[in-house]
Amino acid sequence: MLAKKELQFNDYSRFLVNTYKRHSVNFISGNGIYLHDDQGRKYLDFLSGIAVTGFGHNHPKLVTAAVNQIMNLWHVSNLFESASQSELAAKLAEASGLSGVFFCNSGTEANEAAIKFARKYGKGRSTIITTLGSFHGRTMGSLSASAQFKLWDGFHPLTPGFKYVPYNDIEAVISSIEKDTVGIMVEPIQGESGIIIPDDDYLQHLSKICSENDILLILDEVQTGIGRTGKHFSYQWYDVQPDIVTSAKGIANGLPLGAVICSEKVADIIQPGMHGSTFGGNPVAVSAANMVMNLLDDEVLENIKLKGAILMRKISELNCDSVKEIRGKGLMIGVEFHKEVNAKEFSSKLLRNGVITTTAGENVLRLLPPYIITEENIDNFINVFAESLNDYIRINNQKLHS
Repeated sequence: MLAKKELQFNDYSRFLVNTYKRHSVNFISGNGIYLHDDQGRKYLDFLSGIAVTGFGHNHPKLVTAAVNQIMNLWHVSNLFESASQSELAAKLAEASGLSGVFFCNSGTEANEAAIKFARKYGKGRSTIITTLGSFHGRTMGSLSASAQFKLWDGFHPLTPGFKYVPYNDIEAVISSIEKDTVGIMVEPIQGESGIIIPDDDYLQHLSKICSENDILLILDEVQTGIGRTGKHFSYQWYDVQPDIVTSAKGIANGLPLGAVICSEKVADIIQPGMHGSTFGGNPVAVSAANMVMNLLDDEVLENIKLKGAILMRKISELNCDSVKEIRGKGLMIGVEFHKEVNAKEFSSKLLRNGVITTTAGENVLRLLPPYIITEENIDNFINVFAESLNDYIRINNQKLHS
């Protein structure tokens, strides 16, 4: 065994369960839209911790809110009143147009709670319709709701009570409704499947179906919510009002927090003892989230819409034959490539060239930059993107002809 003083971070990493294929980069600090590694390299962050750090790194107001809280109180429990939780719940209710809020620690926990709440509302009805290609989390209930069969391998038996239909297919939803159906659970934009955006009237049709059949409309806004698309929640682009909304990721700018936001008719049926969370609504995370909601004003939301449109336009103006499609809303953008470009390989190349991205779906580069992005940041990204793509294609062509 190595002496303790000789161990580096990559030596310690062998003690981690191998759930992630990690890049060999160790970030040690961040400021604004940039991250810095332990080798002194600077990176343009177009990932935001997978749609989490919407206000970037080391934001002074967020740091102050979290530090002030942690110096006073880290944790008590949900057996006692919490003024900061009540304040955040009121802000989320106002932003969503809903009534009741439950706090947990993550997106998958929020979706688990949404499933429980829906079944409690159903009074014996238990089946929830979800869509092919969906991703709702990795705990057993949310995994079972996620209709990506590759994620299920080795984890059977799944939690029963879900029925799967194609995304963006209203007729399939209608034909799947039975007496036991209590909810329809969808992502307004499918993130993990490649930034898949449905027809403009898809959510409206789902809302109408739910209203006519006393079925709950459950919207997974874990990735799309808290400003990511230029609205507080992405369903607000489509003039619908869901019964349950789940949120996490950007809600506390990197501190662990999730929320289930529900209508009055759902909130009223949940009573003490039916659900809970030891750490949900932790004072430090809630303090950060309250500041996130304060910062997420109309000016920021307009900037998200504007900068997202500029970013998509500038990628399009590169006229890259290798780019099959660019799609997105706000600062949630997918660049799908033709087969000659492997998105995972290209994302790794961008990382080597100082830009952080990730992938989604079959062959899609996923871009999730912070809300504080400037046009200069976009131009820097475009320059690296274009140079990296040209170099990637040149090297591949050389390999093909060698």
